[in-house]
Amino acid sequence: MLGEGIIKGMAETARNFLGSYVNDERLTTVQYPEERIPQIENARQFPFLVFDGDDWHAGMRCVACQICEKECPPKCIYIEKSKDKKPDYVGKPQFYPAKFDIDVSVCMSCQICVEVCPFEAIKMDTEYELSTTDRFGGLLLDKQQLAKSNGHYRQIHPTEAAEVDTRLAAEKAKAEAKAKADAEAKAKAAAAPKPATPAPAVAVA
Repeated sequence: MLGEGIIKGMAETARNFLGSYVNDERLTTVQYPEERIPQIENARQFPFLVFDGDDWHAGMRCVACQICEKECPPKCIYIEKSKDKKPDYVGKPQFYPAKFDIDVSVCMSCQICVEVCPFEAIKMDTEYELSTTDRFGGLLLDKQQLAKSNGHYRQIHPTEAAEVDTRLAAEKAKAEAKAKADAEAKAKAAAAPKPATPAPAVAVA
């Protein structure tokens, strides 16, 4: 039937319009910015850097491997690797980003940086109110502006964060068990009695 799709669309519009007077689920608009619709868990806007603990610098998971910088399609990530190292979440010395900037005016929110990161160090935020009067500097975020706690990550993406936390905890426990076993093996080897040195042979005339 000609125009059937238009009729169905107008019927759905009328159903939502009239239903909004009696059913809150039909009320499709809110009085923004006083009212805000809660973000769904899979919502994503721009990346942020995850850190553990209270110190954003000491707890930052990023090890400056630069994979995200290389894989970023619009090339909006800029990283400079540190000259020294700091312990990561399992105590292993790792490099860290001396500089980590993201130009969100260029970022296309594709999430490729998240998918390629082997350290669960970069995730997608749900913050969208980022307007600024500074077109250039205001949209170029440095590592301190990008750093957000693992608690924030658990709040906006609880299912994914729980899975990541479980996996990282298992890796940390495995690393600690290995380190303990190695230390015990070294202590046992050091405590073991050394074999006696045989006396030198004496020539008989």
